[in-house]
Amino acid sequence: MINTLIEKIVTLNAPVVVGLDPMLSYVPKQIQQAAFEEYGETLEGAAEAVWQYNKAIVDAVYDLIPAVKPQIAMYEQFGIPGLTAFAKTCEYCKSKGLIVIGDIKRGDIGSTSSAYAVGHIGTIQVGSKTYSGFREDFVTVNPYLGSDGVKPFVEVCKKENKGIFVLVKTSNPSSGEFQDQLVDGTPLYELVARKVVEWGEECMGNTYSNVGCVVGATYPEMGKVLRKLMPKTYILVPGYGAQGGKAEDLVPYFNADGLGAIVNSSRGIIAAYQQERYASFGEGNFADASRQAVKDMIADITGAVAGQ
Repeated sequence: MINTLIEKIVTLNAPVVVGLDPMLSYVPKQIQQAAFEEYGETLEGAAEAVWQYNKAIVDAVYDLIPAVKPQIAMYEQFGIPGLTAFAKTCEYCKSKGLIVIGDIKRGDIGSTSSAYAVGHIGTIQVGSKTYSGFREDFVTVNPYLGSDGVKPFVEVCKKENKGIFVLVKTSNPSSGEFQDQLVDGTPLYELVARKVVEWGEECMGNTYSNVGCVVGATYPEMGKVLRKLMPKTYILVPGYGAQGGKAEDLVPYFNADGLGAIVNSSRGIIAAYQQERYASFGEGNFADASRQAVKDMIADITGAVAGQ
């Protein structure tokens, strides 16, 4: 699957992913009103509003980007209807030719991780039939439980030609409480990175592994170190834009071939119309604002990488 992702990145010259992380406060009033008229002010109504919002944004940007990253928690907050909206969003994005990175951050004891892996990137047998639950192409994985929690995902990746991004150094302010702690003089995130390389060797694509990692844009110096430790590991980079990460800070995340990283922006894209920079589009043209924000992001990042 990493080969397919890289091919799309190269074809579009767009090392970016749009995070489909909808909050109800992002959804324009006209979409909310239409959903509530049909379903009432219910979880079903909220989920319908989110689904219609996602669909409009995807329609506006799918030809510019290689991938999307729906964050499952933003859907789970609306219960079962929200999960239905998540599944519909994943399916619709795949119908548009997009790679779907399910931001699920799962990781548990072996049998539970196996179930998570099967449900999101694998298949399950039901009687004489086989089904795929959510049909993502990649998922994010939490390595805190060690190899027991990650290996089941790797096995499904090998079987189904799918991929994972393992959390190594996250973009949130308190990540250092655990991730930066020294173990025999080495930061914990570096030890995790070494395990990612080990796991990745079992699941290689042509040049890069199907086992990628997550390194936040807000820690560029650490990103520079990790890039050297993991030359064949694709890095999913959150934290650009709204969280403070700048394009020039991301250059070390890329290899000399101009590949090796894909940068995420969520509310900076999907809620672009709420920003002063794109306010002229207005609420009614929110999807057009998102399209322009994607174009600006691509130009910003590719310009920085090309200038290295």
